[in-house]
Amino acid sequence: MRWYEDLYVGYSLLDKKRQVVRKIKKGKPQGNKYVLTLPRNDYDTLEIYPSVVLLQKWYRDSDMIVVGIAEGMEEAMDMMQLIIMDCLYETGNVNVKKYITDKMSKIRVGES
Repeated sequence: MRWYEDLYVGYSLLDKKRQVVRKIKKGKPQGNKYVLTLPRNDYDTLEIYPSVVLLQKWYRDSDMIVVGIAEGMEEAMDMMQLIIMDCLYETGNVNVKKYITDKMSKIRVGES
C-alpha cells in the first residue's frame, strides 16, 4: 500500500491527519475512518474502503494507492466529489487515476 504525498484529508481529520495515517500504517483499527484509493481497474473513478479492511494482509501488501482519508462515509463521498472536481478542473476530464498518477510522477521527477 502506498500513500499519495498530497493526501486529501476530510475536514474532521485535519488536526488528526498524522495520527490517523500513522495508526493505519501500523495496522491499528480506526473506527469510522475511510480511505479513498485509486481503482484497481481503468474504468472506475475511485474506491472507498473502511480503514479496518486495511488490517487484512492482502490490502497491506497490495500496490493500492491511498489518496484520501475521511471520517465517516458521508465525508468520504464528499471527498470523492472534491477529487473528481479537482481532476475535471485541471484536466477537462474525470480520469482521476491518470490525474493522480501524473501528479505523483511530477513530484518524483521534481525531487531528483
